[in-house]
Amino acid sequence: MSNFVDYVKIHCQSGHGGAGSAHLRREKYIAKGGPDGGDGGRGGHVIMKGNAQEWTLLPLRYTRHIKAENGQPGGKNQLTGRFGEDVYIEVPVG
Repeated sequence: MSNFVDYVKIHCQSGHGGAGSAHLRREKYIAKGGPDGGDGGRGGHVIMKGNAQEWTLLPLRYTRHIKAENGQPGGKNQLTGRFGEDVYIEVPVG
C-alpha cells in the first residue's frame, strides 16, 4: 500500500443558517410590544488551506463527506444565534 495519494474525491457542504426567532416583546405596562426576536446564526464555512508541510492527500482518503456546523437559532430579546464552526481542510501546495 502506497503512502502517497495525489487524488481524492470529497463532498463538502457548508452549514445551514439558524432560524430566526418569531418572538414578541411582552412587558407588564406595554400593551403591544412589537417584534423582539433575534436573527439566526450563519452556518459554518468549509475552507481549503494550502500547507507546504503536507505532501500527500492521505488524511483525506477515507474522509468522503465534510460538513461544517449549522448556525443556532435566534432567541428572544434580539439575541442572534451562535455561528456555526468553520472547517479547515489542509491540502498540499501545488
